[in-house]
Amino acid sequence: GQYGDLRAALRKVIDKEINPFVDKWEEEGQFPAHKVFKTLGQAGFLGVDKPTEYGGMGLDFSYNIAVAEEVGNIRCGGIPMAIGVQTGMATPALTRFGSDELKKQFLVPTIAGDFVACLGISEAGAGSDVANIKTTAVKKGDEYVINGGKMWTTSGCQADWMCLLANTSEGPPHRNKSLICLPMNLPGIQITKKIDKLGMRSSDTAQIFFEDVRVPRKNLIGEEGKGFTYQMLQFQEERLWGVATVLTPLETVIQETVDYTRQRKVFDQPVLHNQAVHFRLAELATEVELLRSLLYRTVALYVQGNDVTKFASMAKLKAGRLAREVTDSCLQFWGGMGFTSEVLVSRFYRQSLQMSSMETNLSITWRCEGSFETTTWSSKPY
Repeated sequence: GQYGDLRAALRKVIDKEINPFVDKWEEEGQFPAHKVFKTLGQAGFLGVDKPTEYGGMGLDFSYNIAVAEEVGNIRCGGIPMAIGVQTGMATPALTRFGSDELKKQFLVPTIAGDFVACLGISEAGAGSDVANIKTTAVKKGDEYVINGGKMWTTSGCQADWMCLLANTSEGPPHRNKSLICLPMNLPGIQITKKIDKLGMRSSDTAQIFFEDVRVPRKNLIGEEGKGFTYQMLQFQEERLWGVATVLTPLETVIQETVDYTRQRKVFDQPVLHNQAVHFRLAELATEVELLRSLLYRTVALYVQGNDVTKFASMAKLKAGRLAREVTDSCLQFWGGMGFTSEVLVSRFYRQSLQMSSMETNLSITWRCEGSFETTTWSSKPY
């Protein structure tokens, strides 16, 4: 339909410029973000829903979700995650609230693929509880002086700039934070290590420390003290992107399992001919379609301007659990081959552990955002 041409063009780039090299990048533990993002940026895929005056296509957010679904055809989870940081995690607040000068300095080259962006939220002692971050940005003259550190920073080893959340005052934790565009080449920034992960291996994940890092106060995104609110808004797009990138891999895992169990014989008959196997795969495929329906409904509401915190959180929770369920179930049907690194299902099984471990923290997130206290748990979004 309306998204077909966009997805077809992206699929050509994925098949030519990314998938042939994924196994190599997974083994090396890092993909060349600048090279890949420049290719995607030149084709327009890093700014689908961003304003045309800054190099974007000016389309609505649903087109970004179409891109996310197609990005799911990349045969690993790390690169889609890194693309998501570039398009829907580090840049929404900058796009919506940043000054024209800031957008020209950071958003334009990010959309073009000249800059790699990262998001500085999580810390060693603050992940789901965003309000508990300790990094500070203290005003001194026309600068902020930043001290602290960030953990689990996707693309942190290669990034040119960070969308940093820091405490800029001593006030209440939900009103004392600000988002700042932080160039990653400033004195005092130390990338202490690239974290060795079980999955998502082609995407580098960094631990970063700041010691008296000076950045101009004009690098503030929007208003001082509004950073927590801005970040909660960014989380909506982050969650929806994450859900969208899961759908295609889960379908691929199911289809490859169907194909394999049709060929693999046990006691002279294909494994697929066992009703237990057949029914289980059909059930899993149904669950994926139900998740897609929730995603599309939530995206439609978001495009119309609704607050989709509840549905986006539900979709993220379901996606994490379903990723684990699909890959674990399918892995069983591959027999010994499922225990090797030669098949895609084993790679996505490892990556599903990251997703499901994150989603178990959703109850914490809901508590922090006050959803249980403030949300009416009906099926209506209004």
